[in-house]
Amino acid sequence: MFNVQRIECNPLQENCYVVSDETRECVIIDCGAYYEEEHEAVQRYIADQQLKPVHLLATHGHLDHNFGVVRLFHANGLKVEICAEDQDMVEHIHEQARNLFGMDISEERPQIGRLLSDGDTVTFGSHTLHVMRTPGHSHGSCLFYCKEENVAFTGDTLFRMSIGRTDFPESSWTDMEQSLQRIARELPAETRILPGHGPESTMADELCYSPYLRQ
Repeated sequence: MFNVQRIECNPLQENCYVVSDETRECVIIDCGAYYEEEHEAVQRYIADQQLKPVHLLATHGHLDHNFGVVRLFHANGLKVEICAEDQDMVEHIHEQARNLFGMDISEERPQIGRLLSDGDTVTFGSHTLHVMRTPGHSHGSCLFYCKEENVAFTGDTLFRMSIGRTDFPESSWTDMEQSLQRIARELPAETRILPGHGPESTMADELCYSPYLRQ
């Protein structure tokens, strides 16, 4: 059994995922919960399904994917796990809020847990997520791929028929091109793509129809 609950969060309509299996252990990916009702939706789902959160993961360090990490630390004791290249971005999330969004946030600095690298694995219950670094949208962007279920959580690297922005100071179009080539090469066509924004897709559709991946 492999369950994925998507909770759309914050004004940028970011996708937060709660992923669990038959053991009732779960991971939370990209908790962008900003409004109180979004925090409540995450916690209500965890409580209703009697889940045990064991990991809080981030595909990258942008604020809209990490609005909820301080609240999750206090509610569930989870520290955000992120690729090392985006650690500084999360640690200075207040400056990011001010510079990118013109926002002043009063929350304390997020607690950083494990720093991830390409090829690392994250385990929960009977499942394993494989870390694939996909720089481009940010230096430390990554995706989490579950081989057993053929599911990839792609953050802001790959959307349905689109890709993440590369016009931020920490972005690189050259890196994005190389990451997309790697994704096309390494993820099977039947892989289900669960992105950081918007609807899901499949690698087969992306390879066939996306202007960025079409072969």
